[in-house]
Amino acid sequence: MLLTVPTLDVGAADEGAIDLARVLAKAGHRPVVVSQGGRFEDEIARLGGVFVRLDTTSHNPIVIARNAQRLRRLVREHGCDAVHAHGRASAWSAWAAARASGKPFLTTCYTGFREQNRLKHWYNGVMARADRVIAVSEQIGDLMVERHRVPSSRLAVVHPGADLGGFDPGGITPDRIAAARSAWGVGPATRVVLFPGRIIRRRGHHVAVEAAARLKQNGLRDVLFVFAGEDGGTSSFSGELWDQVLASKTADVVRLTGPSPDAPASCAAATAIVSAAIQLEGLPRGLLEGMAMARPVIASDLAAGPEAVLAPPAVGEDRMTGLRYPAGDAGALAAALIRLFAYPEAARHAMGQRARAWVLSEFDPEDTAARILAIYADVCAGPAGVAAPPHTEGRAVEPQQR
Repeated sequence: MLLTVPTLDVGAADEGAIDLARVLAKAGHRPVVVSQGGRFEDEIARLGGVFVRLDTTSHNPIVIARNAQRLRRLVREHGCDAVHAHGRASAWSAWAAARASGKPFLTTCYTGFREQNRLKHWYNGVMARADRVIAVSEQIGDLMVERHRVPSSRLAVVHPGADLGGFDPGGITPDRIAAARSAWGVGPATRVVLFPGRIIRRRGHHVAVEAAARLKQNGLRDVLFVFAGEDGGTSSFSGELWDQVLASKTADVVRLTGPSPDAPASCAAATAIVSAAIQLEGLPRGLLEGMAMARPVIASDLAAGPEAVLAPPAVGEDRMTGLRYPAGDAGALAAALIRLFAYPEAARHAMGQRARAWVLSEFDPEDTAARILAIYADVCAGPAGVAAPPHTEGRAVEPQQR
């Protein structure tokens, strides 16, 4: 199997490609991963795969054409049965290579791309040209149907199988929680609202700063917003964000800390885990990790759908695992936080326990691996092959139907 991904650094596509390489290697296959590379490229070799460095981030048509020729040679040299693209830039060359070599072409969609004009719509559409389009959430799947008319016969919704083994509340000592809080400069009484993941505009950190300002203006005390991520150094957003913090006089209630050296302890030290995305996301790993740590979560309606965060009115309060609010609405985020803080500690604890049970049941790595391998078996079998099991093709059951 040949996998293409722009980078092997941070991000949903990067993590997804590495997870897929791990699944293939465990099943006895030798994945060939083509990427510009990054800090996790050595992981491919450790898994027994082949890493090939190529400029898979370029939008230059000449570079894409050259990449397609290189990928076609790699398919032949390594006897790859299919080509699987993670990301649009790499998908164009992967699509051309797959068609030229007569191999099945697959894509995995992790986010909802912006479409400012027809050219951008056409460019994004490469993800829909696949023999099988894999969406990591119901919302992403619905978007591919709505925008690109992907038929149900070519669409599969497969939740990411996050490895949450280290995210167990029972394994976190008080010392680790105290160390996380000490790094943030807060005591045990401060309610920490944790925003894990990269600091990029589409994650909505600027909306969170506005919400923090509203809470401060309303007199809410002992609350700290922690942005625990990195910016990747590719934009000016982090600088703009800090300017906003200074202008809104929220420097005392907002921290930009960088990635936590102990993510499970950071989750355990938080009162709530939040994803404030303003652009359609799949299923942010930081949100899943927070749920695994039995923390209540708050997500915008573009950060995670009802299949991930069980929230009223879709479910009753006795089943809720967190709250959802309209993306981009700082007032609604502030109100959601006030509502969560108002719950008794016992109610928040029960909410967190339900979140943990839900994420462990719905995002099991073994189940995800089985579904992905079944999809591969189906597309590689060709027209005469046996159809994949229904759960690889069908849509996830709505939470209220479970």
